[in-house]
Amino acid sequence: MKVLQSGYTSVTSLSTAANFIYRSEKKTTITFRSYIRPREYGQLQFKFWHSNTVDSTWADGAESKANDPGGRWRIESCFVADGGELPDGSIAAGTERPVMFDGSSSKDVQRRERFWSDTASVYVPENHFLAFSWSITLDGFEEGLPFNTETLLASAYEADGSLAGQPSADGYTPSGNRQVLPSLLAYERAVSKQIIFLGDSITQGVRTEQDGYAFWAAKIAAGLGPDIGVWNIGSGWARAYDLVNDSAWLSKAKQGDEVVICIGVNDIGTAKRSAGQLIADITSVIDQLVSGKPNLAIWLCTLPAFNFEGEMETVWRTVNSWIRDCHLTGVSGVFDIAAVLGQAAPNEQLLQQAFMSPHDDPHPNGVAGTAVADAFLAWYRH
Repeated sequence: MKVLQSGYTSVTSLSTAANFIYRSEKKTTITFRSYIRPREYGQLQFKFWHSNTVDSTWADGAESKANDPGGRWRIESCFVADGGELPDGSIAAGTERPVMFDGSSSKDVQRRERFWSDTASVYVPENHFLAFSWSITLDGFEEGLPFNTETLLASAYEADGSLAGQPSADGYTPSGNRQVLPSLLAYERAVSKQIIFLGDSITQGVRTEQDGYAFWAAKIAAGLGPDIGVWNIGSGWARAYDLVNDSAWLSKAKQGDEVVICIGVNDIGTAKRSAGQLIADITSVIDQLVSGKPNLAIWLCTLPAFNFEGEMETVWRTVNSWIRDCHLTGVSGVFDIAAVLGQAAPNEQLLQQAFMSPHDDPHPNGVAGTAVADAFLAWYRH
């Protein structure tokens, strides 16, 4: 599988990883329209790649877990367009360009299928959004559609019926917490290398401002510039053990020249994993990456400060001590994100108050995103 095709890279630092699956009680057609902030503007040669599989586990896994297969569904039509300066459900009339599939405007998607679209040329003016719209038909409850559910980081709208090519917002309503996008939104761009950001909601950027691209992976991408490809595959509520067994998600990480790994908070807080279990899982992930691509550079992050206490704090401290002293083959360096985000000792497990999201949520906010990006870029360049 060669996802990051020669000459193509991700058009955005927004993650489109899938952590949930949508099922309809009856046959239905829905149009999903999302507004993407591209890394560059102008005439873009756009195409997408999609993996019809759930990447990571949601909550306790009862509703959706890593590697759950997407079902059979149909793309009725797909368009990219100039989304304008305000993501209001409409697109700039006359700018919409069809995205085809082997020359056809529609495609029947099979279970677990991985596929590329054809290329479409679209012009996005400076500071405008790239609007991506596709109309999808689901044929009942058995045929699930993987997507990402969290507080949306990109404005998104939905409409009943096949309205992907419609310029106006008529019939569209805000999506709530359902981001339905292909796995990789790509554009033609020669880059010096491809960096993958692999992690959970903290890497995805959950709780930062919608359409603000204030999360650390986005700000690192901006700091590196478009000559370096960045594909963010952070996924809310993900855990390290999602990556261990023949993971569709990990296969994405293998496409990079370098991988930044920041994961483990949910293994502790949700899955109640022991330090030994989490260390074994992280070791397995790194071993799989190295065995599949010996020249891959792996940058391993410490576990971010996440206000753990009691036994969870003990696990957090034990794993971070192991990471800081990491001598695993394949790990090129350790970035101490915990030291950037945490309070002064002895309370380094607590997120700095200025970095907290509203309602005392320890997901790092946009201020934290800047702090982490600045620290990472200084560390990375040296």
